[in-house]
Amino acid sequence: MTLLLAAAGVLGVSASGPLIAATLAGGSVTALAIAFWRNALAAVVMAAPVAVREPAQFRRLGRREFMWSSIAGVALAFHFVCFILSLTLTSVAASTALVCLQSGWIAVFSLVRGRRLPPAVVVGLGLSFAGVVAITGLDLGGGSHEALLGDLLAVAGGILAALYTMAGGQARRTMSTGTYTALCYGVCAAVVAILAAASGQRLAGFEPIGWVGILAITVAAQLVGHTAFNHLVATLSPLVVSMIILLEIPGAAILAAVFLHEVLPGGIYGGLAAILAGLAVVVLGQRRSRREPRSQPELGAD
Repeated sequence: MTLLLAAAGVLGVSASGPLIAATLAGGSVTALAIAFWRNALAAVVMAAPVAVREPAQFRRLGRREFMWSSIAGVALAFHFVCFILSLTLTSVAASTALVCLQSGWIAVFSLVRGRRLPPAVVVGLGLSFAGVVAITGLDLGGGSHEALLGDLLAVAGGILAALYTMAGGQARRTMSTGTYTALCYGVCAAVVAILAAASGQRLAGFEPIGWVGILAITVAAQLVGHTAFNHLVATLSPLVVSMIILLEIPGAAILAAVFLHEVLPGGIYGGLAAILAGLAVVVLGQRRSRREPRSQPELGAD
């Protein structure tokens, strides 16, 4: 079941970058409109079954659940803003690669919190990041100031994604997937709506093809991708989940090649192998650490 959810999550988020770029380029849809509708619609879809079957789940939520879900929602909102804006300034490949480096930021946050990185984590992160470079080349800046700004926004998006994943891991300790995602996505949509009002970006009035793009992004990236990973953070550490998300990079390249007839990067197969090898090393290393009586807690967990 875990492998199936991980595969569904990777497939969903892999479609995110290409779908967002195509939707923004194909009409008058604004960046904040995409972020708002994908979260608002997903919040309703996730909340409805819980409200009908087990409405008491919402009434039982305490201060802790609201705090972590709200932190995750705010981080997710600004993550989307940074990521979607970066796609208008730099290449999809560079933006996706930099945003997906959230596992590195989770490791950095763990160091800041005084936790020692097990050797397996260091080796695994190194292998996976080498795979990312092999696939994308990380051609930062793209030769223009505009592209460099897009790259910096993508880096910020990756940092915010790490915070979102870590906060979600805390919230999911005592919350079901439905209640957490409904609250998190709802907070995210509210924050984006405020940002849209402040910046003057419209959230409606688009042509039909724009709404089709928003719906496709909501279903693939939000309901399938993000929700699958939000379910997994209840059983896997945020670091492992964020490393699985690295597979979005080759996934997006393969989807673009199949459906958009783009040429696959030369290093995609070697890069994919390196990412998988790095993920395996981290997973096995964390399992070994849990068996040791004096081992450190898993990264991203208390």
